[in-house]
Amino acid sequence: MTAKICVGQFAGSHGVRGLVKLRSFTAEPADIVTFGPLSDEAGARRFSVTLQGMVKDNFLAKVDGVTSREQAQALAGVRLYVDRDALPATEDEDEFYHADLIGLRAELADGSLYGTVKAIYDFGAGDVLEVRTAGGPLEMLPFSKACVPVVDVRGGRIVVDLPAVIEAREGAEDEAEDGGEDGSGDRSGSEGP
Repeated sequence: MTAKICVGQFAGSHGVRGLVKLRSFTAEPADIVTFGPLSDEAGARRFSVTLQGMVKDNFLAKVDGVTSREQAQALAGVRLYVDRDALPATEDEDEFYHADLIGLRAELADGSLYGTVKAIYDFGAGDVLEVRTAGGPLEMLPFSKACVPVVDVRGGRIVVDLPAVIEAREGAEDEAEDGGEDGSGDRSGSEGP
């Protein structure tokens, strides 16, 4: 079964003729309609969408078969998915789709199991990996080349450099005390396509 990636969400109705507000999660927001058919998470419903304009931070979209405000409002909250295979390859070797990282085995340099990547977050100072360690607790690791020197998506693994993680944490604490910030060494994570 092909993995599905969430690329957007219907955010409510607009007007009385069935236009829907659409929030895009793609790197280039208008690309949401270029990846092929959009579906709900289960793949039970497919949506043919045409962008009509913008309102605030959302697109106004026409959805085939939706002609009234009530039908448009009924779509509010529906998350939109595409098949992972429909997304373009990343252009940079240090750029990854978040969905490709989730589930990867996290190893130490000697190949021993450290844990599994559970999520990726960006709290404003660069991407952070949430890893469920082999011992059970969750760890938050800076997603930088120093802390995660190897990302092998095809091989299903990342390599974690624990001394670099400890150093990065100590550096972040020092910067927080000094009031400065330095995002050097961050990898770029692609939230969506």
